[in-house]
Amino acid sequence: MRLVISALCVLALFSYAVVAYDPLDPNGNITIKWDVVSWTADGYVAVVTLNNFQMFRHIMNPGWTLGWTWAKKEVIWSMVGAQATEQGDCSKFKGNIPHCCKKIPTVVDLLPGVPYNQQFTNCCKGGVVAAWGQDPSQAISSFQLSVGQAGTSNKTVRLPKNFTLLAPGPGYTCGPAKIVPSTTFLTPDKRRKTQALMTWNVTCTYSQFLARKNPSCCVSLSSFYNETITPCPSCACGCHNKKNCVKRDSKILSMLGVHTPKKDNEPLLQCTHHMCPIRVHWHVKQNYKDYWRVKVAITNFNYRMNYSLWTLAIQHPNLNNLTQVFSFDYKPLLPYESINDTGMFYGMKYFNDLLMEAGPTGNVQSELLLQKDKDRFTFKQGWAFPRKVYFNGDECMLPPPDTYPFLPNTAPANLFIFQAFIFLLLPFLLVIW
Repeated sequence: MRLVISALCVLALFSYAVVAYDPLDPNGNITIKWDVVSWTADGYVAVVTLNNFQMFRHIMNPGWTLGWTWAKKEVIWSMVGAQATEQGDCSKFKGNIPHCCKKIPTVVDLLPGVPYNQQFTNCCKGGVVAAWGQDPSQAISSFQLSVGQAGTSNKTVRLPKNFTLLAPGPGYTCGPAKIVPSTTFLTPDKRRKTQALMTWNVTCTYSQFLARKNPSCCVSLSSFYNETITPCPSCACGCHNKKNCVKRDSKILSMLGVHTPKKDNEPLLQCTHHMCPIRVHWHVKQNYKDYWRVKVAITNFNYRMNYSLWTLAIQHPNLNNLTQVFSFDYKPLLPYESINDTGMFYGMKYFNDLLMEAGPTGNVQSELLLQKDKDRFTFKQGWAFPRKVYFNGDECMLPPPDTYPFLPNTAPANLFIFQAFIFLLLPFLLVIW
């Protein structure tokens, strides 16, 4: 019986990792689409497009890396808008040498500023792709490749398999390629439609469980009605790298040159009790008759990382009555159409859309004004604090609920008022007596 239960637990864990269902973004995924646009003497020319349909998770620097396994002995003759990281063994070819002869090619986006003849539509951004909820026009990346030694019709072409996606690290699981209805294209004059000769899709979903063992961010809390500040939990992001952290000392930092990035992108964190590269602080600032105000601050403790296109997703029951956001952009998320309790916050372009590395400028902050829902609003039992917080698509660790700043007991104040009232009435009572 115990063996069966253990097997079920392992199966459930495996299923969680593969399915990677996110309740705040249930339909989020990255879809890789292959469109065969023309046949060649020994293969075809295809346009490959990565569409990021995730609402608040983007692909940040150093960008995506796409891999697959050819079904036969295909080679890549040429590429536009991307490149294979290795050419492989092309010694059997005479004269015209292919761009890549590897059975399992690895492809990356080109960097900005490449010559015009190497560019393709939606390419050359260093693999950086925005989240769909933040900027749909930038949530796409594409390139073109010419494939040889492949089939020359939709009956002889064999679909690649074993797709892998690093964006930029692990966490994505890609399903098998599936043939779908051919994509249609509109000519520049918008008067004629053409369509791909063959189209197949690959769907990749993200699992934070697969991406890393520990969270990458944490949340701290405070309020105007309680002097206690609830910090991030100790070792919230793991303490395995505590030996490599640096104390906040300008002399030590300048001697170590911590602001010089490493090739392996290994983080160098400021020494904290939580050891997280990112901390989100939620402060209940003020209470008005019909409104209440919150201050949100994001602090970067990583000395080797700037966060561009950062996003902050928050679930809170009062976000359905959010009145004003003062220095962030905001977009409501509706994972379930009947419930509006989740929102995405991100930086204003050219103002605070870049969260700098640790230091004096390594933070961004904003204030939120929320209208009170008189039927539901209360400061009691931690209602004023968020239920879930995501930074760049990864869920942050919240403090235990029993450590939240609590509303002071009002009994002493009422008792004092009652005693004062009795003291004032005492002379009259004595006269009557």
